[in-house]
Amino acid sequence: MKINFLILNKAGNLRSGWRVAIFLFFFILVSLLLDVAAKSTLAKVGYLAEPKSAEYFALNAALSLLPAILIGWLCGKLLESLPFRALGAAFTNGWLKHFASGLIIGSATLIFGVLIAYGFGGLRFEFNSAPAGSILRSLALSLGIFAIAAAFEEALFRGYILQTFARSGMAWMAILLTSLFFGAVHANNPSANDFSTINTILAGIWFSVAYLKTRDLWFVWGLHLIWNWMQGSIFGIEVSGLTEITSFPLLREIDSGPTWLTGESYGIEGGIVCTIALAVSTVGIHFLPWLKPDEELLEMTSPKSTSP
Repeated sequence: MKINFLILNKAGNLRSGWRVAIFLFFFILVSLLLDVAAKSTLAKVGYLAEPKSAEYFALNAALSLLPAILIGWLCGKLLESLPFRALGAAFTNGWLKHFASGLIIGSATLIFGVLIAYGFGGLRFEFNSAPAGSILRSLALSLGIFAIAAAFEEALFRGYILQTFARSGMAWMAILLTSLFFGAVHANNPSANDFSTINTILAGIWFSVAYLKTRDLWFVWGLHLIWNWMQGSIFGIEVSGLTEITSFPLLREIDSGPTWLTGESYGIEGGIVCTIALAVSTVGIHFLPWLKPDEELLEMTSPKSTSP
């Protein structure tokens, strides 16, 4: 009886912790298999993406996005009898409004942080003197790469893991857990430090609150995508320490520091301006009256008395 209680809930279903463990096991397994298969195939045709290159970054994100969505859907279906749309990646009511809202609010949040750094003299910008064609190609290519990368991270961190815990009435524990994990996977990025990791954890909370506001991944994907793309491709700022994705940004960043203000070589995600911008935006999103979830999604993602 005690063993059954630890494994099964009152409805006879697996508890959320076991559901997450199953998701992670199969996500890692399928991701590794896809990675080996894809890179072996590409090697046979003579294509080898350089590590840390934009192509390598995009390939890894794409190979991880597919299992994050697929395994999340299968776990929801087989372990909780939920349809694909419960994952928040389907074209449900309001998806376009939520995506557009994410783009607008994400842009405003980044610009707010940049303006703080600019106002205190830490950042200045100048137009890139590169040919217009090179800049436009770079803007388009980086938009695609950042879109794939943001979609993968949201499908993993704000997808099945956060959602199945939320259905068990443990949303805040899930926010903390996934945000700590989110911070940890960025801790080895170039120029990362304790401050940048704290800000990345705060970004995880920002994204999690955004997901809970709409109960789909469209809003949070818009936030994440535009935050990264505008940083790297419009303002020419390092994105979590990375500079390889955007070859020719629209603007060139002139960073005078100090590091605690602007983040310097890590980008503003390593500075106090990011902390302020994310904190203000998180509170604002929580109280926005016009961002509401689809009623069916809200029902499928809300706690059930028998679900832990």
